[in-house]
Amino acid sequence: MSYNQRSKIITGGADRDPNRTFSRAMLRAVGFSDQDFAKPIIGVANGYSTITPCNVGLNDLTARAVSALRLAGVMPQVFGTITVSDGISMGTEGMKYSLVSREVIADSIETVCNGQCVDGVLAVGGCDKNMPGAMIAIARMNIPAIFVYGGTIKAGHYQGQDLTVVSAFEAVGQYSANRISKADLIEVERRACPGAGSCGGMYTANTMSSAIEAMGMSLPKSSTMAAEDSEKADSAGLSGEVLAEAVRRQILPSQILTRQAFENAIAVVMAVGGSTNAVLHLMAIAHAARVPLELDDFETIRARVPVLCDLKPSGRYVATDLHRAGGIPQVMKMLLVHGVLHGEALTITGQTVAEVLAEVPDAPPPNQDVIHPWNDPVYPQGHLAILRGNLASEGAVAKITGIKSSKITGPARVFESEEICQSAILSGSVRPGEILVIRYEGPKGGPGMREMLAPTSALIGAGLGDSVGLITDGRFSGGTYGMVVGHVAPEAAVGGAIALVEEGDSITIDAGARLLQLNIPDAELERRRARWRPPEPRYKRGVLAKYATLVSSSSIGAVTDAGLPETIAAK
Repeated sequence: MSYNQRSKIITGGADRDPNRTFSRAMLRAVGFSDQDFAKPIIGVANGYSTITPCNVGLNDLTARAVSALRLAGVMPQVFGTITVSDGISMGTEGMKYSLVSREVIADSIETVCNGQCVDGVLAVGGCDKNMPGAMIAIARMNIPAIFVYGGTIKAGHYQGQDLTVVSAFEAVGQYSANRISKADLIEVERRACPGAGSCGGMYTANTMSSAIEAMGMSLPKSSTMAAEDSEKADSAGLSGEVLAEAVRRQILPSQILTRQAFENAIAVVMAVGGSTNAVLHLMAIAHAARVPLELDDFETIRARVPVLCDLKPSGRYVATDLHRAGGIPQVMKMLLVHGVLHGEALTITGQTVAEVLAEVPDAPPPNQDVIHPWNDPVYPQGHLAILRGNLASEGAVAKITGIKSSKITGPARVFESEEICQSAILSGSVRPGEILVIRYEGPKGGPGMREMLAPTSALIGAGLGDSVGLITDGRFSGGTYGMVVGHVAPEAAVGGAIALVEEGDSITIDAGARLLQLNIPDAELERRRARWRPPEPRYKRGVLAKYATLVSSSSIGAVTDAGLPETIAAK
């Protein structure tokens, strides 16, 4: 081989180093023969689980990838990694482990791949945190790598409407507001998730799969394939072939995950109307890749990229509809033609982005309205706005599509947890014009930065989505929309201004002016800050306690290694 084969450290290579006899003896037990010791070893990180429909089909994709890798002359070695189902844990204490799982996934992939000195890694994942977790590990290790997405779920159907898992959450709010019957609620629940695959709208899983494709770390059009369709398994096999070639050519993540790649990803996220979580995850991946990326970069790109795709949660269509209309390659080609995509960026195939898109039409097909023409976008600018002000000096993230007004000023209703706020909404005590403040749900304070899909969906279901604001130091599901602002930093647990808000205070959310403001005098704010004391940690042992100790501000991605000496020195 013409490259530096890391696995020779383990196997001794073709020269049969006597000191590696014990390693070869153990590898024979898992299927190695004499000639295999000279081949590259590829780690295959399999996120299979029956915990969630997102991951239930991953074993089949892993098997296809493994077969293709063997035929390509390398030695695939499969190992498992974890997943937490956001949808199942939503609104519970279990949701505190969701963002934590991103770090566990990253750490587990890095640990196995570096512990076994593999020459490349193929990661197979489905649920929300599988993708950024795998990408963080890939960026850290910098060995040839490819990501295989488990695929999107197909839409459910009821009363002529496409359903996704978010439909079930919104149905709860509709039922509580007496807008649908109990029978309708039950039917929505029965039909919302008809099979395997990740949540069907442009929620976090499909957003991150699209971003990874845009960055060049997965195959073209693979990010919007349905989990149960045969083309998804075919794509997994082709991914194995492409990775084997990348190992031979030593195409490394550091060559692909450049500043240009991240700008491409942000542009695609804006164009498809993707999840607010993309901000958090792209910041974390960039941190791992040592690529400078700041919250304000999202604002810069938002200003020049329109929302081109009419996708749920605020739009009409699901990811499989986008796939039929041309998928992410069609969106990328439109961005490239109009000068907001870096065509010279490298992809894992060895081609540039421009070369990959060469045969894709410049404009979307005329017989569909999932992808709008450039001159007739869904919205003229991107939908993810970065807000600042005395409530968010480090920044906050708002999704500003699907709402009638981008500005609201109103009295604060203060809640110390998601559950208390949810109860207030379902009881009917929340009134139009109010701004709900959910705090101590940030990375440290939660800990784990829970997603607030339950209260935001309840607001939509109750018909309050356009008249009630909500701010939080927690996160939102990719299925969230409305007058909502998340990732407020600094968070309450470290003394951020969100901790100082009192019931009835006037708050302004102004997405147009990119402002999140507590309307009280500076002197009063400082008096409150002087009185504030940090609360006792909610967890003092175990995973959540460790996470709360290590995790950074959401403004830099809620990463767990920002305080390490090398990171500090790099700043």
